[in-house]
Amino acid sequence: MAATEATKAADEAYDVIVLGAGPTGENLADRAHAAGLSAVVVESELVGGECSYWACMPSKALLRPVTARSESRRVPGLKDAADAALDAPAVLAHRDAFTSYWKDDGQVRWLDSLGIDLVRGQGRLAGPRRVVVDGGRVLTARHAVAVCTGSRAVLPGIPGLAEARPWTSRDATSAKSVPGRLVVVGGGVVGVEMATAWRALGASVTLLVRGDGLLPRMEPFAGHLVAESLAEAGVFLRTGVEVREVRREAPGGPVTVLLDSGDEIVADELLIATGRAPRTEDIGLDTVGLTPGSWLDVDDSCRVTGVTGGWLYGVGDVNHRALLTHQGKYQARIAGAAIAARARGVPILESDRWGAHAATADTLAVPQVVFSDPEAASVGLTAAAAEKAGYRTRVVDQDLAAVAGASLYADGYRGRARMVVDLDREVLLGATFVGFGVGELLHSATVAVAGEVPIERLWHAVPSYPTISEVWLRLLEAYRG
Repeated sequence: MAATEATKAADEAYDVIVLGAGPTGENLADRAHAAGLSAVVVESELVGGECSYWACMPSKALLRPVTARSESRRVPGLKDAADAALDAPAVLAHRDAFTSYWKDDGQVRWLDSLGIDLVRGQGRLAGPRRVVVDGGRVLTARHAVAVCTGSRAVLPGIPGLAEARPWTSRDATSAKSVPGRLVVVGGGVVGVEMATAWRALGASVTLLVRGDGLLPRMEPFAGHLVAESLAEAGVFLRTGVEVREVRREAPGGPVTVLLDSGDEIVADELLIATGRAPRTEDIGLDTVGLTPGSWLDVDDSCRVTGVTGGWLYGVGDVNHRALLTHQGKYQARIAGAAIAARARGVPILESDRWGAHAATADTLAVPQVVFSDPEAASVGLTAAAAEKAGYRTRVVDQDLAAVAGASLYADGYRGRARMVVDLDREVLLGATFVGFGVGELLHSATVAVAGEVPIERLWHAVPSYPTISEVWLRLLEAYRG
């Protein structure tokens, strides 16, 4: 049997059954198979999941021309050439190519090349170690079932919203044309990135935020700098507002957004980017004593707690530890290793928080890049989170524009860098960067945080000149005085 549809059987047995063929499920099946276990993946949509078709890849394909043009406008010799409007059809075609035109043939071939079986359909748990696909086909697991079904966008209970058929993140990344007027509700990553992309492509964009700023999970200065840039790009940003009601008289017609202030905004499309929920409502959790639609509580090896026998794993978004593709893939590597170890009777390294069987980075070293204009990138704890966790800290800030590499990168470069230091151990707890190109700067900070590299040793990590990375030297100089 291969990924191109396994042959039906009354009761097919595998070492590991994976529900969901997104990046998390693919990586877990790969790790289990590499360890000598047989694996099958059950998928009801496209192999490759949310990231490949409706999130990471299409959104970044939309955003890359935006940021490239913005940076080019600040480079001598390119300013005039970069002032032209973006070719929206070309950008959308570029996006389509990066989603493989919403076809999963290549992903299926990859599974097939590994010898991992694929079963298409809705998989549901039917008691311990059993999965029923579309009410008929029965799969049994010798060792583990891993739920890797991801998350979905949630629509808040605003009167008239559901009937207005608003965009969710999926619609925003796959739209076939540029809306004339777009209202975006939500100041998190999706809201910021899609406001950035569609404004640059020609839409008139209004961004509505309930709180007092953007990107609330990052350091406050990140949201401030991104908000300034969005305003300069022509995005109408309103903070401290809530949507009271939504009206749409006819499908495809204008949508009216009523605010708690009494104001009304009329647009052609409305994007709701206010939260996610686990895709666990229809996978049979009730048959194993869990609540359908709930997040899955897991230990550091991603094994679901409270399930007799320890055979069920919740990996990726479904466990609510860190809703990011790269963290889901990281968890898949950890869980795959743990499943294989347990299958062989090898002791799990539970006492080693940075060992092969513990997803410790989920709590201490999560990296994230917001592909806004400029980019915002962070890893580890913010200053506020570190203080709340009880660390004794020192915060060091630097103006990125003062670094020679930044001034060469773009005229009028604006940015900021921060590191949060644990004073008792003198290691980094977190770092945040905002500015052009900082996404590629982040991994050095991730290594420092995850590796708990002493400040004393970081002093010997010499940054190349003249690069933006020289900000590390400036941060360390400020810390050492």
